[in-house]
Amino acid sequence: MASPETGVLAARARALAVLRIRSTARAVALLPAAVAVVLFAGRATGRLGAGWDLAGWIAGGAAVVSLLLAGLVTAVVACARPALSPSVPISEKSAPDLYRLVRDLAERLEVPAPSAIALTPDCDSWLEDRTHRAHGPPRRLRGPDGTGRRAPEAPVLVIGSPFLWWMRVAELRALLAPVVAGTGPSAHPDIAAARRFIRGLDAAVAVSARAGGRLRGLPLRFVGRVARLLLRAGREHATIMERAVAAAASERAQNVDYGLRIVAQEQVGLAYAGWDRLLTRVALPAWRMGRWPSRLDAGVVSALTELSRRDRLADGFASRLGERPACDLLEEPGAIDRAASLLAARLFHGGPAEPGPDWSPVGWQQYPEEVVDRKWRLEAARLHRVLDNLPATALPAAPPAPGAGPAASPLTYAHTPAHAPAGRRPAAPGPDGGPAVSPPADGPPRAESPPPADGPPPAAPAPGPTLARVIDRLAQDERAGDLVAARLGAEVEREEREEAARQAARGHCEQDAAIGVAWGDGMAEGGLPLFPLQPPRTGRELLADHVTAMVCCAAVDTAGATPGLDWLDGPALLVDGARRADLGRPVLSLVDDGDAGPLRGWLTTVGVRPEKPVRLV
Repeated sequence: MASPETGVLAARARALAVLRIRSTARAVALLPAAVAVVLFAGRATGRLGAGWDLAGWIAGGAAVVSLLLAGLVTAVVACARPALSPSVPISEKSAPDLYRLVRDLAERLEVPAPSAIALTPDCDSWLEDRTHRAHGPPRRLRGPDGTGRRAPEAPVLVIGSPFLWWMRVAELRALLAPVVAGTGPSAHPDIAAARRFIRGLDAAVAVSARAGGRLRGLPLRFVGRVARLLLRAGREHATIMERAVAAAASERAQNVDYGLRIVAQEQVGLAYAGWDRLLTRVALPAWRMGRWPSRLDAGVVSALTELSRRDRLADGFASRLGERPACDLLEEPGAIDRAASLLAARLFHGGPAEPGPDWSPVGWQQYPEEVVDRKWRLEAARLHRVLDNLPATALPAAPPAPGAGPAASPLTYAHTPAHAPAGRRPAAPGPDGGPAVSPPADGPPRAESPPPADGPPPAAPAPGPTLARVIDRLAQDERAGDLVAARLGAEVEREEREEAARQAARGHCEQDAAIGVAWGDGMAEGGLPLFPLQPPRTGRELLADHVTAMVCCAAVDTAGATPGLDWLDGPALLVDGARRADLGRPVLSLVDDGDAGPLRGWLTTVGVRPEKPVRLV
């Protein structure tokens, strides 16, 4: 078995290779100046004749240009702010037990302790160097002669916030052991210098990519080309160096809680699965409505418990849930969970940096009423707006009466005034957006004949939007589904553009500084969300979601159902206190095939009355 020192030596060898690339670049930049110095010195001492004067001036001019360009590259690389992972800083005052655990772990591993701790809304943990002068004032050490020098500072330990709420204290310590062990190789001067050089080049490439204007952009684009060239030259060495550092850290942590590390790694996979479902199924619908769940990390415990129950793993995890959770190491876990939840909304959805009238927190107890029910009614209202704006289509006509004139042709989507047959106008839609009869082409409109005296009066259309209207329109017109889906997609896209414009006008930079979230080099400006959770939904998916929302609204208003929350699937419909998860297939049958039979049967079983109007937002 290789020792940790072997991995450190391998990493140092690769770090020296990276530094040699830096030295080579400096030598190339200084070469014209060196040639000019030799030529001028030879001319001054008389060892070179007068014929070398022109060569000397050419070399001198090349040296000046080379030194100016080298100075430009050096200045940009030195001043460019390296990117930081978005995180919530945790002070020692707010988590003394957590800092004590990390320091005890570093002492057992015989490595320097991390300089600080931060949390990130992700299922991962790592060390991050934040010693750049742009990230804060460096610490100074006073020497014996009274002069100050920059103090070496250990990297920051970044911990995934779901780990603190799901893992037990012993599991978290075992999980962090190989991460904290990485501070040993990070303290080596050659490895630290190589990492600073690579980060500086990466930051310079980012600066050149954001350069605007011809006067400023031309030199920065040159710097970007040089930085990319150096990065390509040192990419392999830097990659192998990081692998060697990771191997050395893993070897050093072998003797610390090795058995618990195996259990903790199992929990990492489970936590990742539950966290992903919680974000995509539960948090995302709330974010789209301008609400952000304020206790995401607490919710991941419920999601993972439900996941383990469904996968028949609850028996194995029941005993561990009785142990002390790692979130007890925090003084105020609720406040830290709130900050991490807001950061997650910013990262994965692009929401504002602080709460406001259009961006308010929501608790899990209020989620069904304030998110689920409102989401359904907003989507149902959008669906009916689209239906109201659709052209009318004619239902199958009754057989013509004897002696009647030629029947009017049915109106379709193409029968706009520009495409209608000559001498015929398209019929106006009925009061509920349904079919209407076109007037005859050869005369004025005929008055409607009154109903027979002995017959019942015609039934008035039901006031307000109804589910029956949606079902009839999608089932009777085979082209209605495609048109409704397309218009829903355009409507959602327009609303998302308006929301993005409102967020861009809020001024993110000042708000980020106000709440103390580390965003790195500002690359998030105008580029949020950094990590979109889902690709844009297709028109058919939008239509299925909106029809499902309409069905749920009708079930709540006419059948006594209630909105609910499923920790793994998000919004849920509860009938008699039990979740009905069998609605998806009947809705897809209507949307994809125009077959309303399965959905009508489901409505009859649940007791939903589709002809009754529903309440919209």
